[in-house]
Amino acid sequence: MFKGRQFEGSVILLCVRWYLAYGLSLRDLEEMIGERGVSVDHSTIHRWVVRYTQQLLGAFNARKRPVMGKWHVDETYIKVRGQWMYLYRAIDKSGATVEFLSSRTRNLKDARRFFRRAYQRHGLPVQVAIDGSATNLEAARRCHAGSVANFGTSHRLCKLAVSCAL
Repeated sequence: MFKGRQFEGSVILLCVRWYLAYGLSLRDLEEMIGERGVSVDHSTIHRWVVRYTQQLLGAFNARKRPVMGKWHVDETYIKVRGQWMYLYRAIDKSGATVEFLSSRTRNLKDARRFFRRAYQRHGLPVQVAIDGSATNLEAARRCHAGSVANFGTSHRLCKLAVSCAL
């Protein structure tokens, strides 16, 4: 992947990883790598990020653990950078996060966007447990009906999230 590059692959991977994971500026990365004895310009780091991000994402997704077939979906109200937002999230049977979406509004449009994205990325689950939200239930049914691979997914509406643990 890094053949013919002036710098070692480990330096390139470190810069790209730090830039993507921690939101550091390119000039901060230039300074941090400089402290480790490697002189590299911030524009070079930017070229690495542009070039290798898609390749690294593909490699990471290929090794990612597949999600389980039973999902629990809920939404909550959280404060992000001083503004209140709705956080839609789905977790699988083992507790791993399947998908999440933050939105300023809580309506059918946002719920459908969340379910479409989750279904496209992970396929249809065997069962979806929803914590009392009729909007989420309707969005899940509509997205399920509109999907190409339409097989027997059941949707459960639960009054309490504790009683619906998968």
